Amino acid sequence: MTAQFDMMLAAACAAAYLLGSIPTGLLLGKACGIDVRHEGSGNIGATNLYRTAGRKVGVLTLIGDCLKGLAPVLAAHYYAPATDLAAWVGLAAFCGHVFSVFLRFKGGKGVATALGVFLALSPLAVAIALAVFLVLVLKWRYVSLGSVAAAAVMPLAVYVLHGGRAMLLVTGIVAAIVIVRHRANIKRLVDGTESKFKA
Repeated sequence: MTAQFDMMLAAACAAAYLLGSIPTGLLLGKACGIDVRHEGSGNIGATNLYRTAGRKVGVLTLIGDCLKGLAPVLAAHYYAPATDLAAWVGLAAFCGHVFSVFLRFKGGKGVATALGVFLALSPLAVAIALAVFLVLVLKWRYVSLGSVAAAAVMPLAVYVLHGGRAMLLVTGIVAAIVIVRHRANIKRLVDGTESKFKA
């Protein structure tokens, strides 16, 4: 049974990683005639698409990146509901987005894909982190600040609500990667040069 589960875990994580690796923002940007890697901040995520390709493309990127995290975790829940499979599958999908095999292991910052992962794993923890995100973005208009703060809150929320070792470990890894991927934004926030979000 253990060997069978290990095979299922490996196959599910590989599939989730490949799905997560699909560069949604890059593909949508190219459909609009731009290579988003050379526009704005150079990031392939929803915020940069919103700024460089327009609101509609930005929203579609957000939805697409979110679904890359949500769909494989829901599938894992369905096939193995009483195991930690879903948590590891979620991490694989997230890593696919951040370290895409199709982009030579480069990618986005992972916020939208992490959102999809945790919408499936812990919707209440997402609600807490989303509240933190919205308060900060509405007050100061910095998406990066809201994203970093929300990532920092998630492990604590998951610990209080769930306490499972796999869930907590996965959440901690995801949060750490999101924060590290925002290191340039953090520096700009400290320097006072970070761009504010304009609706």
